Amino acid sequence: MPKTNATPVEQTVDLSPLGKLLENPSYLQIPKTGDVVKGKILSVNRREVRLDLAGMQTGVVRGRELFAESLEFKHLDIGHEVEATVIDIENENGEVELSFRFAGQKKAWEELRRLFTSNEPVEVKILEANKGGLLVRVEHINGFLPVSQLAPDHYPRVTGGDKQKILERLKSYVGDTFKARILDMNEEDEKLIVSEKAVWEESQKNIISKYKVGSLVEGDVTAIADFGAFVKFDGLEGLVHISEIAWQRIDHPRDLLHLGQHVKAEIIGLEGSKIFLSMKKLVSDPWQTISERYKVGDVVQGKVLKVNPFGFFVELDPEIHGLAHVSELSDAPIKNIDEIGKIGETLPFKIVSIEPQEHRLGLSIKAIKAKEETKEKEAKKE
Repeated sequence: MPKTNATPVEQTVDLSPLGKLLENPSYLQIPKTGDVVKGKILSVNRREVRLDLAGMQTGVVRGRELFAESLEFKHLDIGHEVEATVIDIENENGEVELSFRFAGQKKAWEELRRLFTSNEPVEVKILEANKGGLLVRVEHINGFLPVSQLAPDHYPRVTGGDKQKILERLKSYVGDTFKARILDMNEEDEKLIVSEKAVWEESQKNIISKYKVGSLVEGDVTAIADFGAFVKFDGLEGLVHISEIAWQRIDHPRDLLHLGQHVKAEIIGLEGSKIFLSMKKLVSDPWQTISERYKVGDVVQGKVLKVNPFGFFVELDPEIHGLAHVSELSDAPIKNIDEIGKIGETLPFKIVSIEPQEHRLGLSIKAIKAKEETKEKEAKKE
């Protein structure tokens, strides 16, 4: 039999949907409600988008399901492959009803889970504000940024803690974009909590590491509250508690400080990103030399700074303040303490105790009266 150079006839593979179905009967999988399916765009208009689903079915995205929040669905071209969620396996036209909205949300939650796991920061847009914090949008999912998780620059420090003023400050952030980190998330409960402070703390680690307790710093007063003042230095911010502003007793930090004032302080505590400062440590403690100025038994002139039911706070000089307890104001029962002295009034007091270590000095008015009465009695006897 003669040999020939004939080659076998090449077999072509049918890659059409029908060919795939004949090759593999399981190729055609009927989607179920809730499934995410892929399809190629057949047509696009303002009211609907049609998709080819594996050449076997046609899907349609329309109405509110078309106006998805995911950026990937904003620019659609014929032939592009996209994902959508099945919301009805057959509509009135026999087509599969689809939604970009649900598919977009599913992808958004997947991305949020990745960011949460990797601890990466994310941009959040401020939508609304309430007294507890800010309602935000992250990757097209709504979340919450509590007040306690705001960075120092955005934290609403309001004198007296006026809730309305705090809310006004929070509302001023609506429309802004902050960088935050996901603290907690739960897709089933649609719960998403983010923190701007966590991102700020991370960025401050390298700067904070340059400082230690005892370091001296200089900065400007950025906020004043009832409990103290905040001082900004080297991009950081520390708190000077009211008790660390001056050696003498003050009623409010604004008595000695004002916004923008340049001050010096010493770091007395570091707790993570929290920095505690002291201004008074840079000034000599006047109580250590008080014996050079005052002694028990001295009669001095003092200015009444504050009147309380338990007595008078009295200024002997700008650095030394004392307390005249109510029991030291009069021997007779006191019905109205204001009848003995008023704020701003200068009165004579007798020093009855000095405790330098505790920064306490006791004063008395009745001791002076008792001494005067004794003198009068002795004069009468003579």
